[in-house]
Amino acid sequence: MKTLKTILSIFCLAVFAVSCSSDNDNGPEPIKYAEENPLDAYMAGSGFSQKAVDVKNSGIYEYGFSFKPTVTGKINALVVKIPDVNPTLRITIWDAATKTVIKSEVINVATANVTVEKAITPIALTKDKEYFFTVNSDDWINRTKTDGSAATYPIVAGNITITGYAYISSTAVETIFPTNARNTYYAGDMSFKFQRTE
Repeated sequence: MKTLKTILSIFCLAVFAVSCSSDNDNGPEPIKYAEENPLDAYMAGSGFSQKAVDVKNSGIYEYGFSFKPTVTGKINALVVKIPDVNPTLRITIWDAATKTVIKSEVINVATANVTVEKAITPIALTKDKEYFFTVNSDDWINRTKTDGSAATYPIVAGNITITGYAYISSTAVETIFPTNARNTYYAGDMSFKFQRTE
């Protein structure tokens, strides 16, 4: 009987050891990185968090910021706050080098000055490649430094480096790449949720 108990104990230990080792055969779980929104760090780094003025119905512009991710990742959501209602606010992500549209999305801004977030089919971004992120609108929050001085680019905002801001006169139906660079203000607020993938 004692021999049988010993054999059963050894057998159970062997089964347990095999089951534990098979659990680890796939290696460690992949890291899931947190999402990050670069807007607050951009505003702090530029000084444009110091003063904000609502601008409404002031001519339609395509405006936004250029940026480079410092790691490979993806945009999972778009985030916007403007000082007016707009059920068809268009946001566009561009390849900055070729000035071609990667993707445009429409967001329903149902309430003025309330942040709206829209989850999207993820847009893959390549490390160190430059992109442009724009909105098409006649409303924006004009952000400046209190003394009106210029910001110095690039501005590091987590895993996103903001390389500049620009605008261009547009229409509600046109999507035109912004070419008028400015460093004394930022028109917004629009941004995105970025997630590192490797």
